[in-house]
Amino acid sequence: MFEKGAPIAEPKGKLGILLVGMGAVTTTFIAGIEAIRKGIAKPIGSLTQMGTIRLGKRTEGRSPLIKDFVPLAEINDLIFGTWDIFEENAYEAAMHAGVLEKELLVQLKPQLSKIKPMPAVFDQKYVKRLSGTHVKKAKTKMALAEQLIEEIADFKKKNKCTRMVMIWCASTEVFIKPHVVHKTLESFEKALRENHPAIPPSMIYAYAALKSGVGFANGAPNLTVDIPAMVELAEKQKLPICGKDFKTGQTLMKTIVAPGLKARLLGLHGWYSTNILGNRDGEVLDDPGSYKTKEESKLSVLEYILQPQVYPELYHNYSHLVRINYYPPRGDNKEGWDNIDIFGWLGYQMQIKIDFLCRDSILAAPIVLDLALFMDLAQRVSMRGIQEWLSFYFKSPMCAPKLYPEHDLFIQLMKLKNTLRHLRGEELITHLGLEYYD
Repeated sequence: MFEKGAPIAEPKGKLGILLVGMGAVTTTFIAGIEAIRKGIAKPIGSLTQMGTIRLGKRTEGRSPLIKDFVPLAEINDLIFGTWDIFEENAYEAAMHAGVLEKELLVQLKPQLSKIKPMPAVFDQKYVKRLSGTHVKKAKTKMALAEQLIEEIADFKKKNKCTRMVMIWCASTEVFIKPHVVHKTLESFEKALRENHPAIPPSMIYAYAALKSGVGFANGAPNLTVDIPAMVELAEKQKLPICGKDFKTGQTLMKTIVAPGLKARLLGLHGWYSTNILGNRDGEVLDDPGSYKTKEESKLSVLEYILQPQVYPELYHNYSHLVRINYYPPRGDNKEGWDNIDIFGWLGYQMQIKIDFLCRDSILAAPIVLDLALFMDLAQRVSMRGIQEWLSFYFKSPMCAPKLYPEHDLFIQLMKLKNTLRHLRGEELITHLGLEYYD
């Protein structure tokens, strides 16, 4: 429990942002930061940079920028470290990803070319559609973790970082169910030494980060830190963790539209969703094992928002189908198409159709920035364990074992902002409007 008006250590010095995977999301994020530093772009989509927060009553007119309200690391104080299965530097990887215009990347080439990935912890059994040669080798998974721990320490020393966070921006791994080896830190470490198949690379990274005193955010639907052993380690190390799966395209739309249907008590017969995408993420998801992991993440959203057990007449037995198709010509410009069959007064049927032609990495990049800065804030306040207040950024947010995850985007945003108000000793905003009744 953190107290109201909790002391917050100032963000002095450099903040190291360690990024696993240097594909479309990571390169779009890093290039964006460099463009913002040069004054040739704006941090659009970033709550930490452009968002405001209302304080007190509406009549007080206090709505500062979030970055002016809580002490966050400055854009110019960010240092990037990456791991990847390919040796390309950030400039080459960004060119290969094809998200950003070449003219922009050429302007940023001096900065991007300096960022070279460290060899990755990788096993093709967990991401079957990818293969690379820039990969670590060791006899055990524990030995791989120890290599990462050493690299994290070297990176911090070399770049003179005062704090660090790690964010998983790599591919979706094959579906893994919670296993007995995930239950305690002791059983997990034993499994690392024994090369247990229930420990994929993402868990090795997360373990290494937490052992190194670095908070971890999971941008993919992988299990990763959403297991008791990792929660135990985070609590023990007094570090924040959060995830899973950046909330970008189609699921972002669901968490906007579904709360509106529920608010108006409009019933749902079915929600059919299909996605086409052609980047590396699409190629990875073309494998049934990785697709299963993503599908589980996407399917959980409606169930928790609509609460069919509370509103059985409106949401019992609705059909919810999700399809993802790899279509190379589309590149990073993903298209999410939704057909929503609803019913209203007297049971009369209606339809909603959404065609969201989005850019996945453009939507993800500001999420990476916000998570890095908010995770750093959490570390400086000693907020340990699962950071449910950061659910705003995830498709399948982590939560305490006895709770269900909150998926409603507007409740998530209120929780995030109220957490910031609480940290700074401000009154929480309830929108009750008692002044009307005085």
